[in-house]
Amino acid sequence: MEIRVLRYFLAVAQEENITRAAELLHIAQPSLSKQMMELEEELGKQLLIRGKRRITLTEEGILLRKRAEEILELVNKTEQEITADEKQLVGKISIGGNLQPSVLKATADLREKHPGVSFQFYSSDATDVMERLEHGTLDFTTLLAPVDTSRYEALCLPEHSYWGLLVRMDSPMAKASCVHREEIKGLPLIMHRRTGLQQSIAEWAHTRPERLNIAATYNVIYGNPLLLVQSGLGNLLVTRDLLTPELDPGVRFLPLDPPLETHYMLVWKKNAALTKPVERFLAMLNAQE
Repeated sequence: MEIRVLRYFLAVAQEENITRAAELLHIAQPSLSKQMMELEEELGKQLLIRGKRRITLTEEGILLRKRAEEILELVNKTEQEITADEKQLVGKISIGGNLQPSVLKATADLREKHPGVSFQFYSSDATDVMERLEHGTLDFTTLLAPVDTSRYEALCLPEHSYWGLLVRMDSPMAKASCVHREEIKGLPLIMHRRTGLQQSIAEWAHTRPERLNIAATYNVIYGNPLLLVQSGLGNLLVTRDLLTPELDPGVRFLPLDPPLETHYMLVWKKNAALTKPVERFLAMLNAQE
């Protein structure tokens, strides 16, 4: 499978039309059609559903589009790194996850000194960003501790938060000022799906994760977390920093007691080949007081 053919496939997937994709690529339409059929034959799978008005992707086509985007992103990044002027700091640094002020300050400081360095921020759930970190399309991601240090390098950032429970105001728990260990064991919980975070909560409660009443899990909180709680499905276990400063009057945030603090970590793949811009970025983060 050639890089050129992957570029062709992505153009077809984007344009949803062979003719428009061929015009974009400056090649003949019959030639592009032949390339796509040969790609399907090579993989032994149908990738495109050729409708009368538009082309859509099969499940295999959707997977190939995702992988092709990752491959081409890595190819482009590698080309930039190899051809960069050694006298100037030039390159792109890609960071995923929930960006923290210390990380953003380091990006601004590095850009001020080295305008040839650019940044790409990627927001998605933890599973996706960790997969991209593994594949090399992300240089870093930010995660809440704990981090698997057998697979990743990690730098503890100055930002921290604390865990608590978001409950409905009509819940009996809403009258309390905090949530104790024994209380949380019997409550229906909506928790982050990361095993490490579940383990941290369970250890705080002096129990095991399987003994918690987990009604649902989440990867990332989109939109208004109030909706998760108002549904009646459970109480949302979340860090305070992920909620707005002024909460909706329909809910209340109760900190855990004793407090359970957590830190944000900047994570990168162990034994990864670090580019000069990445090394300089890490140095700036380490130099922050």
